[in-house]
Amino acid sequence: MAIEKFGTAHWSGDLQSGTGEVSTESGALDKVQYGFNKRFEGEPGSNPEELVGAAHASCYSMALSMILGNHDVVADDIDTKATVSLEKDGDGFSVTKVHLDVTAKVPGLSEDKFMEAANAAKDGCPISKLYAGGTAEITMDAKLA
Repeated sequence: MAIEKFGTAHWSGDLQSGTGEVSTESGALDKVQYGFNKRFEGEPGSNPEELVGAAHASCYSMALSMILGNHDVVADDIDTKATVSLEKDGDGFSVTKVHLDVTAKVPGLSEDKFMEAANAAKDGCPISKLYAGGTAEITMDAKLA
């Protein structure tokens, strides 16, 4: 059984002066503004890389929680930051790297077992798998709090 969710985007105008809105099925995002200045010039607002980062961080955290649970361990906290790198690539741009910074509070778990679970989540989360075979490298720093 496939789970299907959707996001939508609307764009008006040319690349540099145009504007867009992005929304999600759940309504968590509802007509959030995005555009060239927000993506490339640091203007407040959203952009695709930020959204991909949030998706990857949330997916990773859930995958780590699942893996820990499979070993009868429950984390008090898992905090994940996914930094997405967008770089010039010929005439366009490519996502070249995603770096995960993970801090977790997991009572009674050894550092070795934590790193084993953290790496399994990095490789196994569905959003990480989107990058498999592509041009983006996924790196990670993980630590127990």
